[in-house]
Amino acid sequence: MIVAVPRETKEGERRVALLPAAVQELTAQGHDVLVETQAGRGVEIGDDAYREAGATLVAARDAWDADLVVKVKEMLPGDLALAPRGVAIFSFHHLVGEPVRTRALAKRGLTAIAWEMMRDAHGRYPLLAPMSAIAGHMAIDVAEQLQGKLPAKVLVLGAGHAGLAAARAARAHAADVTVLTRSEKTRDAVRAMGIAAEVASPAAVEALALEANVVVGAAFTPGEPTPKLLPRTLVRRMRPGSLIVDIAIEEGGIAETSRPTSHGNPAYVEEGVIHYCVGNMPAARPEEASRALSEAALPYVLDMAGEGVGAALGRVPELRSGLLLWQGRAAHPAIAAEAGLPYTPVTATDLAE
Repeated sequence: MIVAVPRETKEGERRVALLPAAVQELTAQGHDVLVETQAGRGVEIGDDAYREAGATLVAARDAWDADLVVKVKEMLPGDLALAPRGVAIFSFHHLVGEPVRTRALAKRGLTAIAWEMMRDAHGRYPLLAPMSAIAGHMAIDVAEQLQGKLPAKVLVLGAGHAGLAAARAARAHAADVTVLTRSEKTRDAVRAMGIAAEVASPAAVEALALEANVVVGAAFTPGEPTPKLLPRTLVRRMRPGSLIVDIAIEEGGIAETSRPTSHGNPAYVEEGVIHYCVGNMPAARPEEASRALSEAALPYVLDMAGEGVGAALGRVPELRSGLLLWQGRAAHPAIAAEAGLPYTPVTATDLAE
């Protein structure tokens, strides 16, 4: 199989999907790997390292001429213009709240397997989890940078990898931290870690948000927009100069006042509250993040390269759980409904074609 790794084009994105060690494993098994020139520049890995691993270095227009494209971030218009019909894209797709992009991928006949949607038998997210943990740790560093001091009181909305990482980082800096979660079971599990936690009722969100110096938005439901836990009327009443770090911005964000920002222009003030809403936060730690992504993605890339994309989707539950589009057909009901496309369940016969 031909596997390709294009250079990331999203503003501020410095990660690379596969490191040379992963490329070497693929080429050792007889697969052809195309790597766009300077794909590793954000992590200071030169073209020679990929060439020595067995890759063929190609220009941007040729970095999509493959059976399987492995990249970090979602398809931007320039990426879509280069992607040939029918190619499979294995990446973070973030199609929730993006019906126009979903329709564009479908029209192109693409297969989209989303890292953020992949779940294993235990309900864990093998590709999303390491990035969420990095973003959660970063949230407290961001607070110190933007507010000029470490936060004294932190509210974390969500108890997944990002939320717990943020809570631990805040506690390590002696902040007063409370995590709000959706269930009593999760609340009790968080409390067992020695972290204050409550069930996220509207009254609890309001009371704690009004007291907090920093609110970290880390709620995530696969395939669904993030619930707006902080309405504008509440944000308006928060402490002047307080901060919302909206890690969940790529699924819409937890605040009605949140809108996507970039590493180049990461923050803005609205209703007297600072908002940091960078969707690709881990790109600020590209070496650590790229290593984690490459290691987590490689087993699935090897599965698809060895068996074919369809066969691997049929056999590997984690891959199947991440399938949003199959050869242009909407294979996820919520994504299909949002984009106004017919939902077409993918059968074993489809995958065998």
